[in-house]
Amino acid sequence: MKVKLISLLMVLVLFLAACGGGGNDPAPADNGDAPAETEGGEDAAAGSGDKRVIRVSNGINDQHPAYEASLRFKELVEEQTDDFEIQVYHSGQIADDRSAIEMLQLGTLEIVVTSTSPLANFLPEYGVFDLPFTISDPATADELLDGPFGEKMFGLLESQGLVGLAWWENGFRNLTNSVRPVASVDDLNGLKIRTMENEIHLDAWREMGANPTPMAFTELFTAMQQGTVDGQENPYPTIDLSQYAEVQEHISDTNHVYTPFLFLFSKSIWDELSADQQTIIHEAALEAGLFNRERNREVADESLERLKEGMTFTEITDEERARFQEAVQPVIEKHKDSIGAEIVDEYLNTISEITGG
Repeated sequence: MKVKLISLLMVLVLFLAACGGGGNDPAPADNGDAPAETEGGEDAAAGSGDKRVIRVSNGINDQHPAYEASLRFKELVEEQTDDFEIQVYHSGQIADDRSAIEMLQLGTLEIVVTSTSPLANFLPEYGVFDLPFTISDPATADELLDGPFGEKMFGLLESQGLVGLAWWENGFRNLTNSVRPVASVDDLNGLKIRTMENEIHLDAWREMGANPTPMAFTELFTAMQQGTVDGQENPYPTIDLSQYAEVQEHISDTNHVYTPFLFLFSKSIWDELSADQQTIIHEAALEAGLFNRERNREVADESLERLKEGMTFTEITDEERARFQEAVQPVIEKHKDSIGAEIVDEYLNTISEITGG
C-alpha cells in the first residue's frame, strides 16, 4: 500500500513539474500572427527566458515605412540590451489604432505607432493637426514637432495614461479623382470625395466646394471603381500601395493636411521600467523616427513617380494654393474652440515664426 502511495506521489510531482513555467504568451511566428489575448501583468510581460516582451502595434501594412521603422526600433533596442524581446505587428493585427490606444491606457499593450487623428477622441487638442493647409513642407513639420510645441503636445498625454516618445511621419495627404484635373479650388466643385469620418476634414472639403463622403477605407477601392465616389485623398505611398491608379485618372499635389505619427508607450508599463531601460527605449524611438521620416519621404517620391505612369499629375501653383488656404479659413474658426483656442493660436503662430509668414 505504501509503495502504491509513493508511486502516486512521484507521478503527481512529475506532472506538476511538466506543467510549471507556463502562462507566457506564444511569440508570433515571424511577427505574422496576432498574439493570444491576455489580461496583462507578469504573464503578458514575460518573454523567452528573463526577457520582457514589448509589443509594437501598427495599423499600417508591412510595406509601409512606419513598419520598416518599427523593425529598426526593434533592432536598436535589442542591440543595446538583453532585457527585452521586441515584437512588431502590422495591419492592426493586435487592434485598430483607437483600440490599441485604449489598451495602452489599461496597461495590456506596450506601444502603438498611430496617427494623430485617433488621439483627438481622447484629447481634443490633437485635432489641431487636422486643420487644413497649415503645414506646407516637411522642414516646417520637423521644426514644429521637434520644438517646444511638440513637447507641449506630448505633455498632454500623461493625463490619458500615455507617454509620447517620438514624432514619426505619416505624411501629406493628396487628392485623386476620376473626373478632371484639379488645378484650382474651382475644379473641386461638385466632386464626390471620400474622406475619413472627421468633422474638420468634412467641413474643409465642403468649404472648397466638393461633396465629401465619409466611408470606411476598406470600401474605398470598390466605391471608386463603381463610381459611388469620384475620388479620395491620402498620402502618395497609400495611394500607390492601394493601386488606386487602376480606378483613378488624376492626381494633384494638394498637400492639404500633414499627418504625424506618434510613438506612444503605456504610462503604467513605462513607470515599471528602470531609468536605463527607459533611456534605451526612448533613444531607439527617436532614432527610428528619424529613419522613418527619411524613408517615408523617399517612398513618397518613389510612389509619386510610379503613379505618374498611370495618372495625370497636376501641380498646384503657389497662387492657387493660397486660394485653397483662404477657402478653408472658416473651418479653422469653426473648430478653434472645440480644439482649444490657445493650442490653435500657438500652433499657427509657431508655424508663422518658422516660415517667416
